[in-house]
Amino acid sequence: MAVGLLALVTVASIALGAREIPLDQVWHGLFHYAGTDDDVVIRRVRLPRTLLGLLAGAALGVAGAAMQALTRNPLADPGLLGVNAGAAAAVVTAISFFGVTSLTGYVWFALAGAAAASALVYLAGGSRSATPVRLALAGTAATALLQGYTNAVQLTDQVALDRMRFWQVGSLATADMATVEHVAPFIAVGTLLALGTARPLNAVALGDDTARGLGARLTRTRVLVMVAITLLCGSATAACGPIVFIGLMVPHVVRGITGPDMRWILPYAAVLSPALLLGADVVGRLVTRPAELQVGIVTAVLGGPVFIVLVRRRRMAEL
Repeated sequence: MAVGLLALVTVASIALGAREIPLDQVWHGLFHYAGTDDDVVIRRVRLPRTLLGLLAGAALGVAGAAMQALTRNPLADPGLLGVNAGAAAAVVTAISFFGVTSLTGYVWFALAGAAAASALVYLAGGSRSATPVRLALAGTAATALLQGYTNAVQLTDQVALDRMRFWQVGSLATADMATVEHVAPFIAVGTLLALGTARPLNAVALGDDTARGLGARLTRTRVLVMVAITLLCGSATAACGPIVFIGLMVPHVVRGITGPDMRWILPYAAVLSPALLLGADVVGRLVTRPAELQVGIVTAVLGGPVFIVLVRRRRMAEL
């Protein structure tokens, strides 16, 4: 069912948009490209946008599920370890001090910033003696520090402010195949790492002492999960900007379907998260056609009320 929903949303993402294109022309643009205006829209605009949405959605969903399991905090999202803030700080640095103007240029800086922020949080959280609480506190402190730096640079550099304004909203509109090719390997490696830690994460959820008693290697697990989250969230943020609620909300929905087993939660999150992201992107293209709302705005508007409903249902179930 989840795969069917993703397939349906993927088709809608390619077929629907500000420009109305008949389904036969959509098929023609995908498989019989002849260079017509409709073919160009399908092959060079909507197809890369859809592929990036699939990759970024899967990355954010898996990263969110892994983050919530690692910190044992159901309200954790991929930004908790400072990954988003590190990526943003690196991007504003690239714009202001190195004159980088292309999205493909942002990707490498954003990945480096995400990795540096994660390393800083891990060291500040106690390295080998890190605990979920220490990591969360270190991530909050690092996020505040990096956000302050980002805001300071933007306030003193109008060019950086103008360029960051669009990136920080969160968008798939500027997607191209070059960006997809740049981030795909990082997302693939991060997803495999996260899936490989599913079993030890089940043990971590029971508490450190119980996990050690079950033979889980806590330090190794935390390092691998942090590397996976950095690759996943850093890549998605680099390509699309910080998109909220996907990594926070989808794991809650998935747990209602699969239960608490991470061996099921992670694969389901990898399927349902891109379905939500692409669905939000399609809604943003249609509601103000021929203009469009960026997907980061749509996920924030839709995600807030939905998440409140999920929290209330969970609270009622506990009473």
